[in-house]
Amino acid sequence: MRENSTIFICFLICAISMEAQSPFSKRVEGRVYSTDGDVAATHVLNITAQKATITDVKGYFSISAKLNDTLVFSAIQFKRKELVVSPNVLESKFLLIPLEEALTELDEVVVRLYNLSGDMSSDLNSLDTESVVTASTLGLPNAYVKPPTQAERQFYEATTGGGIVPLNPILNAISGRTKMLKNRLKRNAKYERTQRVREFYHDSLFVKDLKIPQESIPDFMYFCEVDSTFQAIVDTHDRLKIWEYMRKKSRYYRKNNALD
Repeated sequence: MRENSTIFICFLICAISMEAQSPFSKRVEGRVYSTDGDVAATHVLNITAQKATITDVKGYFSISAKLNDTLVFSAIQFKRKELVVSPNVLESKFLLIPLEEALTELDEVVVRLYNLSGDMSSDLNSLDTESVVTASTLGLPNAYVKPPTQAERQFYEATTGGGIVPLNPILNAISGRTKMLKNRLKRNAKYERTQRVREFYHDSLFVKDLKIPQESIPDFMYFCEVDSTFQAIVDTHDRLKIWEYMRKKSRYYRKNNALD
């Protein structure tokens, strides 16, 4: 009896050890950002697992990864950034990845002489320029219709379908994809709203008045965004109230990030 118990305990320890050592994958979600805000279609590659995706127009991404995988963030306008998946990354619910702008140097610059006088009104008349051609100048239908975002297109695709019994919405509802896409739409709407709030105030105010470093402003805005109180104050459209709220919130942000 004692021998059987010993064998069972050894088997249990081995099983637990094998489970702890076996790698497992999970979805890693986050957003890339930069100072100029142009982060659409940034490549996100898991070079260890040979998987890849691209960010949406707001920089949001989701990719499968496991411990010690290497994620690479790459775009023409940014420097290549690598991130090794640590336990903290796997435990994080949402990642914020800053991207550094890559400087593009021209090999050769050709200067053409236009004999400009410096008077813009007269110089514009003397220059031979072509008319600007856009959908609105051509009078095309739907010229002023805002194109749907990637998240909106994915949600529409997931919730529509043809046939007598449309299977696409049913399958996506069962798998949870519809719920995930709906949450992404809400998150994108929150982000766009937060960006509009940021544009109310110059960055120098964040740096001088709130003592938030320039590179930390996007992270601070996300810190405010996840607070339901922030959304209620934004609904008032009172910029003084919004700024006073962010002033109080900045104290907690600086304390949490050891900025004081």
